Amino acid sequence: MELLLKKKNAELLKKFSVLSEKNSPINPDLYEKYDVKRGLRYANGTGVCVGLTRIGDVVGYEIVNGKKVAVPGKLLYRGYDVIDIIKDAEKHKQFGYAQCVYLLLFGELPTQKQLDEFSGLLGSIRNLPSNFTEDMIMKAPSSDIMNKMARGVLASYSYDPDPENRSLENVLRQCLELISRFSSLAAYAYQAKRRFYDGKSMYIHNTKAGLSTAENFLRLIRNDKEYTPLEAHMLDLSLIVHAEHGGGNNSSLTVHVVSSTDTDTYSAIAAAVGSLKGRRHGGANIRVMEMMDDIKANVKDWGDEKAVREYLYKIATKKAFDMTGLIYGMGHAVYTISDPRAVIMRDKAKFLAEEKGMLDEYNLYLLIEKLAPDILYEIHSDEKRICTNVDFFSGFIYEMLNIPRELFTPIFAVSRIAGWSAHRIEEMIACGRIYRPAYQSVCEVRKFIPMEDRK
Repeated sequence: MELLLKKKNAELLKKFSVLSEKNSPINPDLYEKYDVKRGLRYANGTGVCVGLTRIGDVVGYEIVNGKKVAVPGKLLYRGYDVIDIIKDAEKHKQFGYAQCVYLLLFGELPTQKQLDEFSGLLGSIRNLPSNFTEDMIMKAPSSDIMNKMARGVLASYSYDPDPENRSLENVLRQCLELISRFSSLAAYAYQAKRRFYDGKSMYIHNTKAGLSTAENFLRLIRNDKEYTPLEAHMLDLSLIVHAEHGGGNNSSLTVHVVSSTDTDTYSAIAAAVGSLKGRRHGGANIRVMEMMDDIKANVKDWGDEKAVREYLYKIATKKAFDMTGLIYGMGHAVYTISDPRAVIMRDKAKFLAEEKGMLDEYNLYLLIEKLAPDILYEIHSDEKRICTNVDFFSGFIYEMLNIPRELFTPIFAVSRIAGWSAHRIEEMIACGRIYRPAYQSVCEVRKFIPMEDRK
């Protein structure tokens, strides 16, 4: 009986899906007719300005005499170049992510004393609430870690003694707890997946208060809790460059939109996690890795420039890989000449490749970085020139760190929770108006048909 019901429901669902597909398309010409900014973008690809922010800035072009002129990319946190933040952390042999969090939340660079106090605070609240791991993660595992993280964020509401308090002090407390605990949420969700979906052993290690976010994360996902200093600093570098990317990226905009309704912190951050999960947003580096698997399998000599170029051309002309014509890891909505995050990660990845004995693969990445923009311009010569984006190298770094692919996007979330928190606070303090953009209805008014007359 149950099987018959499932079969009947499946047939109905298929029937309803056909109806939905039939009645959803909109003539593309109507977007031009009504001057609709699809995806909140102008025709030239630049974003529609819908807000102001003091948190981060993404610089890829300048407007000169009314025209957009490409410039080397810059990423600014509270007005400071992220490259300078990284150099300062390296100079003082520190992990820089905590300093980025402090800067994004409070708007100023911390003194050493302030940074020590702040890092100590994050470490002291990194553990999940009592019984949370068992009741909220292990008893309801998920095949996708991002979904598990979103559920973990929402479940945190139930463990919060004052979840609806919208005072700045309370929201800051909530944000700091989420920032400190996101790495634990991701790591424990991964361990649960290993056990219940992959049939592998599950290892639940405790966090250590004196360790950085990167060190704790590597400790929690590895069976033996071991990692090298270079591994931890490479992951810390990734956390720094992913921590913030302006208010216009999809997940940060989601935080602004949802926060503008005056909802609670957990609802706003869970929505951002859902946004970041998307393959067009945080999931892009996995597509890069899948493409690279395909290239490595089909090009015998990775150092043969002609062979690599010929296969990339096949990918770009929809004759290889996933037949979409996309070379993943290429192009960005703002950056044209260079993505500063990609440049940083490319240059640092060489040291890890040397340690891991993966220089041949590293050189293949460099060759593709060199060839792909010219190939795409050759095929789509009427479009802007493009550069390698951060997704092209981040996945390779995670692979060298022996981090499973299902954790690539969660790592992005572990980092970006800093920017999301800053944007939530900014929305609460500075904006104060619910988002309500307009949609133009293109459905004609129809005369109602009584039930007995419908066919």
